[in-house]
Amino acid sequence: MSKSGLRVLIIGGYGTFGGRIARLLADEPALTLVIAGRSAAKATAFCTALAQRGGATALSPLAFDRDGDLTVQLAALVATARPDLVIDATGPFQVYGNAPYRVVQACLDLDLPYLDLADGADFVTGIAAFDAAARDRGVPLLSGVSTFPALTAAAARHLTRGWTAVTGVSIGVAPTPRAGVGDNVLRAIASYAGKPVTLRRDGAWARAHALTETRRRTIAPPGALPLRNTRFALVDVPDLQVMPRLWPDLRDIWVGAGTRPESIHRIMTALAWLVRLRLVPSLLPLAPLFHWGARVFRWGEHRGGLVVEVTGHDANGQPATRSWHLVAEGDDGPEIPAMPAAALVRRWLAGHPPAPGARAATDLELADFDALFANRAIRTGVRDAAEAVGPVFRQVIGAEAWSRQPAVWRALHGVEAGAPTVWRGRATVTRGGGLLARLAALLVGFPPRARTCPSVSR
Repeated sequence: MSKSGLRVLIIGGYGTFGGRIARLLADEPALTLVIAGRSAAKATAFCTALAQRGGATALSPLAFDRDGDLTVQLAALVATARPDLVIDATGPFQVYGNAPYRVVQACLDLDLPYLDLADGADFVTGIAAFDAAARDRGVPLLSGVSTFPALTAAAARHLTRGWTAVTGVSIGVAPTPRAGVGDNVLRAIASYAGKPVTLRRDGAWARAHALTETRRRTIAPPGALPLRNTRFALVDVPDLQVMPRLWPDLRDIWVGAGTRPESIHRIMTALAWLVRLRLVPSLLPLAPLFHWGARVFRWGEHRGGLVVEVTGHDANGQPATRSWHLVAEGDDGPEIPAMPAAALVRRWLAGHPPAPGARAATDLELADFDALFANRAIRTGVRDAAEAVGPVFRQVIGAEAWSRQPAVWRALHGVEAGAPTVWRGRATVTRGGGLLARLAALLVGFPPRARTCPSVSR
């Protein structure tokens, strides 16, 4: 049975991520969104602009100071129009000082369900300290309701359903270089660049250094145009701590971000090495410079992606490797970090609220994202290492995409090397008329322009 209505307070509601959550939920008539922030004028302007887009959701602006007396502010709101859920979309959660869980505690004191978009490993795992109290009061407190770990954990769980063991996880996220990166995101990265990160390696807890370890990977959903091969650098995200708790057999985990253009990525790595070598204490003072650079250095294809690869043992106990790939075109990619929060609210409206307790947000399933992906230029798919055999075309586009192709096409591209085969048909040959095109055709041996091409033999 679905809930008839839901009132959601979004702290930082007109900011980068809070605004995206609001826009993703703007078509829900059963919702009331309270857009809260320090500036009442900005909150009002945001609500006005969103309402003009024709959404069905009720909107209410609110002046709210996250650094003020939270209990007083929330209590006043409860007295007038109690929210069913509080979403903290501010940050950066890595640098919240000596009282990082002020909002969490204030919500718990008033029995208000809470979730946040934190991406710091220590913050997300640390919320478990409130678990006993949250269970006693019947209140859900969820941290990390964003790409990491909500979406990545859902993908890993989807890939390993039925497996007897999960031993390795490798994740790479490559944002589009033209995304509007918020100042809080860059401050978070600057705060941990070059500093120690705890992760699982060779079956034991180990220390690595953020942004100084790199790997390369191609994100390629079956049947879709892949991203260019990308350089990823180790980042400090909740998955490093959360996934070993989900899968006790996990021996190795690595998560990287592929900032583009790659020249900027390499500069970030070099600066992180200065921190690792203790030549500078932190890159946090450079965060404003990074924010400026993110607005200026924005060349490259306007596409982003995510890959989650798992290794372990399948239902038969045999070694297995599978990966889930996502490619998002244009401005649809930057919406993804806000989608888990929107998916959780939609689940609640459908009658499935989160269970009481304080924990990292790994409640969602991959199917919860289907509706959010469906109307956007987002392509996803699974690749299975066991299926990477046979014709080269089948290996490149993936078994799933291969199976969707016409039988004649599969027969043409499925011929084994050296097999004597003759193909007959008709084709039209179109060639460029420029000097360079003619020279290239001559060097390669392309046929002349023709409406009918003779039989082709292989």
